Amino acid sequence: MMKTLSDVKPGETVTLVKYHDTGDVDLRRHLLGMGFVRGAQIHVKQVASLGDPIEMTIKGYDVCLRKEEAKNIEVE
Repeated sequence: MMKTLSDVKPGETVTLVKYHDTGDVDLRRHLLGMGFVRGAQIHVKQVASLGDPIEMTIKGYDVCLRKEEAKNIEVE
């Protein structure tokens, strides 16, 4: 079964596999520039109490993403 970034639990580290075509194209371009590229290691630090947003670390950056956008990023 396919796993997306929105499924990852706090404390887990995953590898970015690909983006899905349904997300915000401008946001995807911005994320690519920040290191969200195929093969990048993403460590999920915490998830807000209502599940949104998700705080993660990638390439030394701390980033928060909405769960809706995290659903468009496939990981393993």
